[in-house]
Amino acid sequence: MALLEARQLTKRFPGVVALDGVSFDLQPGEVHALCGENGAGKSTLIKTLSGIHPAGTYEGEIRVDDRVARFESLQDAETAGIAVIYQELALVDEMSVAENIFLGHEPRRGPWVDWNTAHAEAARLLERFKIQLDPETPVRALGVGQKQLVEIVKALGKQSRILILDEPTAALAEAEVEILLRILRDLRTQGVGCIYISHKLGEVMSIADRITVLRDGASIVTTAARETDIPGVIRHMVGREIKDLFPRDRSAPVGEALLSVKDLTVAPSPGAPPRLREISFEVRAGQVLGIGGLMGAGRSETLLHLFGAWGTRVSGEVRLNGQPYPDPSPGHSIRHGLVMVTDDRKRYGLHLDQPIGYNLSLSSLDRVTRRGLVNEAAESQLDREFFDALRVKAPGLETPVGGLSGGNQQKVVIGKALMTGPRVVFLDEPTRGIDVGAKLEVYQLINRLTAEGRAVVLVSSELPELMGMSDRIVMLHEGAVGGTFQPEDFQQETLMAAAMGRRAADA
Repeated sequence: MALLEARQLTKRFPGVVALDGVSFDLQPGEVHALCGENGAGKSTLIKTLSGIHPAGTYEGEIRVDDRVARFESLQDAETAGIAVIYQELALVDEMSVAENIFLGHEPRRGPWVDWNTAHAEAARLLERFKIQLDPETPVRALGVGQKQLVEIVKALGKQSRILILDEPTAALAEAEVEILLRILRDLRTQGVGCIYISHKLGEVMSIADRITVLRDGASIVTTAARETDIPGVIRHMVGREIKDLFPRDRSAPVGEALLSVKDLTVAPSPGAPPRLREISFEVRAGQVLGIGGLMGAGRSETLLHLFGAWGTRVSGEVRLNGQPYPDPSPGHSIRHGLVMVTDDRKRYGLHLDQPIGYNLSLSSLDRVTRRGLVNEAAESQLDREFFDALRVKAPGLETPVGGLSGGNQQKVVIGKALMTGPRVVFLDEPTRGIDVGAKLEVYQLINRLTAEGRAVVLVSSELPELMGMSDRIVMLHEGAVGGTFQPEDFQQETLMAAAMGRRAADA
């Protein structure tokens, strides 16, 4: 008997059919993957299954234990044993890890919250899942990946029978992904059913028992994972065959060094111990430099410091466009041709309630400003050029960014950066949480940037992406360079060994 079943689910919004007769089922102890491009209907399906879109707002049936379920709220779904880990984190920054884990179902002693029990139980859960975090740490002090792990523990701590995970590893490095996959394998032996949504198809193939592909709101096919492969899944997702997942064009001529970093040592604040130590690399015009490492290795911090948004430089030399660059700030960097696309587009990259046009031109208003006034016609024309060039799928420039799919939001973030006319482009996890079709467009954009003589620094947690799109890779380990690799040395085992501070032979 199925734990959960969707029968001909149809969900309509004004002018849009988001779900068009979707059917699938989840068996006890099964990991059932849902795959599809951004906009295929995955998020709407999750919200329907979890009561956010309540009964009566959709057509079709949801059944739990072969009985019709009519959820009026998220709480109803949780009572039925369904827990959801959403792609958008639902944590309170001002609360501790333990407070977030038990938010809404705190252990009590009489009328009072029993914080001793809460902290002890949180520590037990974190230890059980081999996540090294202090339960008393404020969530605001955590990185995106660590917050995602807290979100996972929060859901798993509810002892749910049905777990829905929406891009749970999008912010995790390879080692943390392995932790999660191990957890899911343990849950499988306990009869817990998992609906697993991920754009990382290698990950899907390694953990899923069955795969259902959604396209344009409809369920296209359900198949056993062992009876298909990644090209087959992609073909169902996009309706065509994609032969090259990482189409790096290395024919662009390599020019002068646009960014040089030598023995860079950086502390989080004045007087604090260094977080980055003696980091050296350079990236030339026409090149992609990949930066990898485990979560917490210092990848984002390196980019943020060079951009001027984090840390105090203790020592080392940085040269931008051949000139010393001792004291950067974001505004100064943009004016000197260095721009950064953040790894957290919703928090740092976009104003979600503002339209596409507003977001696109936000970092380059000086290009369309005369005597202190914005030339709205010139701004609109520039916005339209990038909107069309990036092929943003939206009705127009006035569409609020918050309503776009993840892939189209990422295009807007990248467009905002490129509109400044940079020579050096930092891309921090640019394909996180976007589908294979949108990833290909990002990769093609990277090729276009290097063909135009620009330099790209690409940070990614996905080793296949780093190896496929980089001309050289620097692996960081605990804030220092663990190894620098040329294409002939690109092997996952070698790169991972460097990320862990070991030689490949010792890994």
